[in-house]
Amino acid sequence: MIDHIKSLWANKIQPSMKNVFNILLLHKTKVLWIILGLIGLGCLMLVLFLGGFFGTSYSDEELLAYENEVASLVYSDEGKLIGKFFAENRTNVSYQELPTALVHALVATEDARYFEHEGVDSRSVLRVLVKSILLGDKSSGGGSTITQQLAKNMYGRKDYGPFSMLINKSGEIKIAHQLERLYNKEEILSLYLNTVPFGESIYGIGTASQRFFNKKVEDLKTEEAAVLIGMLKANTYYNPRLYPDHALKRRNVVLNQMLRYDYLTQKEYNKLSKLPLKLDYANKVNDGIADYYLHQIKKHAQEKLNAYNEAHNTNYDIESDGLLIETTLNIELQQYVLNAFKKHLSRMQQLLNKQYDLAKYKRSLSLRVDAAFDKLNRPNDKYMQEYFDWDEKKAEELSVKDSIRKEMLLLHAGFMAMDTKTGEVKAYVGGIDFNSHPYDQITAKRQLASTFKPILYATAIEDGTKPCKYLKNEYEVENEDDWKPANYSKTEGGMYSVAASLAKSLNIPTVNLYKQTSFDDLQNIWQNLGFSTEIKDFPSTALGTMDASVYELCKAYAAFANHGKTVQPEFVLSIKTPEGKILYEAPQHPEAKQVFTEETAMQMSAILQKGIQQGTGASIRGRYSIRLPLAGKTGTSQNYGDAWFASFSPDLVMVTRVGASSNAVHFSSGSYGAGSTLALPITAFTLQQIQKDHQLSTTYFSPFPALPHHLSDCLDCEDYKEDTDVKMFFNNIFKTKSAEEKKKRKEERKEKRKKRREKRYKSE
Repeated sequence: MIDHIKSLWANKIQPSMKNVFNILLLHKTKVLWIILGLIGLGCLMLVLFLGGFFGTSYSDEELLAYENEVASLVYSDEGKLIGKFFAENRTNVSYQELPTALVHALVATEDARYFEHEGVDSRSVLRVLVKSILLGDKSSGGGSTITQQLAKNMYGRKDYGPFSMLINKSGEIKIAHQLERLYNKEEILSLYLNTVPFGESIYGIGTASQRFFNKKVEDLKTEEAAVLIGMLKANTYYNPRLYPDHALKRRNVVLNQMLRYDYLTQKEYNKLSKLPLKLDYANKVNDGIADYYLHQIKKHAQEKLNAYNEAHNTNYDIESDGLLIETTLNIELQQYVLNAFKKHLSRMQQLLNKQYDLAKYKRSLSLRVDAAFDKLNRPNDKYMQEYFDWDEKKAEELSVKDSIRKEMLLLHAGFMAMDTKTGEVKAYVGGIDFNSHPYDQITAKRQLASTFKPILYATAIEDGTKPCKYLKNEYEVENEDDWKPANYSKTEGGMYSVAASLAKSLNIPTVNLYKQTSFDDLQNIWQNLGFSTEIKDFPSTALGTMDASVYELCKAYAAFANHGKTVQPEFVLSIKTPEGKILYEAPQHPEAKQVFTEETAMQMSAILQKGIQQGTGASIRGRYSIRLPLAGKTGTSQNYGDAWFASFSPDLVMVTRVGASSNAVHFSSGSYGAGSTLALPITAFTLQQIQKDHQLSTTYFSPFPALPHHLSDCLDCEDYKEDTDVKMFFNNIFKTKSAEEKKKRKEERKEKRKKRREKRYKSE
């Protein structure tokens, strides 16, 4: 082998090399010119590169006019940040807001000679040019100054094929020189820190500070600033929430750089580098406290912004202009409602699940699950999926049918609280979890049940009926096929006052009142209160068979507290530019519509207070020990499909509704499924917290005003009055049905009801 190599060298390689050398000697002048030409071309390319003659150019005016897209900030009525609207999640900060430690950390880590160069560090550029581009060493670093990185952040990089690096770098060098000429060093730093991405779809140091440490950027500590600056190298790998170990190591690298360039003493470095990583993670987009409300805010704010733009020929953008939106939401009240949701609904969900574990209910649910599954026309495969649970979000391997079953059994709820006089929405919880169930239960329409009754009674009083008028607790039908109401207690007979009939939510007297009341007047009040569903003239209408939303009912009940006037719900108090220019401001005295007289409103308020003291809402006083001024009405739809509780003080109206997504899934009895047991406790648990909050309780629960003298005795009558002895005597004489006949009729009615249920079940 060695001999073969020697022979190859002597006979072929060495002679070939001599021939090449001889050719070069013969043409040395041409070769020299070629070499010089290549060197000259290289120098020219370098000059053009460093001069920024490649890449896109921008005028001085364009650079001076550059603005970041900035998220609009949404605040509660107390000035607390509750959310953002953005195309890019960014909050701009000025240089004056940047803490010194943050600036030092940035310069020491990203561009140590920042305050010495004029936008470009030639040594770094040449190093990158030689190592990265010519030698292909990707570990040699970017070599860009902070100003060059700003240029990249401002306009991004384009694809120029194999010359992309050269052309993009050259363009950034040119823009960097322009920026250094147009802006001072401090302005460039603030521009840069407002453009940098921090992962999680957030941009800028202001947003990053709020996200990871829940504080304004000016309040950052040195070690916190080092964490955020450390993320600039790789914002996902060094994300302190996702990879705390990586972030901690990187933080200490930044601190070491600060030590190296004399921004920290050795003692300070030793102390800071030993600190644990502490976050106060606050995602104001997804933390859930006001998600359903923010969806409404965006809609309402956009409408007001559109009106301003049209009137003033402007183009303000809710997602990019950094607008400041002040809302009506009271963050403490909102949190109290959320606490009440979890406390009550988590327990009721367990009880509903337990009910449907029983064989009787399990079979009926399985039939519904199978019917829903068949419509999907897909295999019953199992796969990992997240699902909502009150303890925590859970992930489990579930079949399609298992998933359907969980969804069918899930209890949903909506709660809205509104200032009775201004219409300002103070609490708005549209469901149990916005991320998994974004459908808004406040705007959903369901059967009103007995919460409709006060509207009927208000119409009757408006037409001259007195609260102490007595209503028969018997209902006469012309034939056996006619619909007949029944009281919840299954009792009848005697007579109840109008006030007692409503307070105790008696069905038979209510239907009798309906028959005595002008339907046209009822329809007119219904429409003037703002309900969108058409009301039909049937006796069953008296018991609330029509659909309406929590939103509509909240607005309607406010009229009982607001002297018979209804106001439109208000979500947005003001919209301002970052400079403070007012684009919208809510009127201090909103327009109110008189629906019924103040006297009617006062009498209704007194009757509904009676309902809280002695009627269907009495448990809020007894069981839950609520002593705040309150009036209200419960509601339970057919078969306990939906539970309602509407209540108000002179200052605040609150409405809640609870039910599964389908009325076919419900509790089997009023022990758990009635308005007083399923819906009322959410309000009760909320009020328990308000009673301990002096500010809220004094602001929204002032005492009800006393009735004026001419109405002071309007409720001074017995609730119940029995029939006279004479009537009872004649009833016994003319009794036409024997016990056997009654029993037979009862069996016939029972069989008819059974057939109707079977027919209804098949149709479902």
